[in-house]
Amino acid sequence: MDYTPRRIACLQPSATVILDAVGELARVIACTRYCSDVIPAVADGLRTILPDSWTADSQQIISVRPDLVIAAVPFQEKALAEILKAGARFLGLAPKALADIYTDIATIAGTVGVSHRGEEVIRSMQQHIEAVRARVAAAKRPRVFCEEWGKPVIASQPWVAELIEAAGGDFAGTPARQYSNEEIAALNPDVIIAAWCGAGDRVPLEKIVAERRWERTSAALSGRIFCIRDEFLNTPAPTLLQGLDALAWAIHPETFPRTKGIRQITGISIARGRKSALLG
Repeated sequence: MDYTPRRIACLQPSATVILDAVGELARVIACTRYCSDVIPAVADGLRTILPDSWTADSQQIISVRPDLVIAAVPFQEKALAEILKAGARFLGLAPKALADIYTDIATIAGTVGVSHRGEEVIRSMQQHIEAVRARVAAAKRPRVFCEEWGKPVIASQPWVAELIEAAGGDFAGTPARQYSNEEIAALNPDVIIAAWCGAGDRVPLEKIVAERRWERTSAALSGRIFCIRDEFLNTPAPTLLQGLDALAWAIHPETFPRTKGIRQITGISIARGRKSALLG
């Protein structure tokens, strides 16, 4: 008999992406509205839309009768209590590095009985990352600051730092740490990237540079300030490969082609009284 879960509620987009990557999206009977940003197929009206891992509601989870709930381990104890109160089996994800993400892929694939597909997805990700790394092995490495949140400024997660390293850059600062505007200015990165959680590609680059007084950073003076779609860097799943390709172009445009999901700043006021310098 097949004892693998057939009715899975995904409260985290990465779980939906992983199940799609291993060919088991049909098991997803409920997911969040953010899942459709990375897997448009789930917006077909056949799946129930639930609150995410941070706003989970036990009654809504119970209503879809899942035999497995996959979620990120939320920061709020109340949300975790709501997930557990639903009474279904619960798989909590809390990755920090790429190795953790590979483990999550293997765990989810094994849970639904397709371990071999999980291994294939992991191998494909690793090969893609190593191919990018090989192309910039001898290149000059610019300093890159990447943020996942803007107010306050919070640096991106360790797996993003690993992708930046693979794309031929050096991460400026410490991943996942909160920074002041002055601290980033002092770091003086050559490239600045904003990938705000939940913002898609709508980060107001010109506005934040002016408000934070980053006009004199190396990144601003060269126009190397970018927005990369949130889901390409903040979804710990195979989607990260799209983020890697975007990072590669931002860091080494002489080597890699421009790809989707990235936007470059278009104007920076260098100093009071001077007209805007148009860039990009």
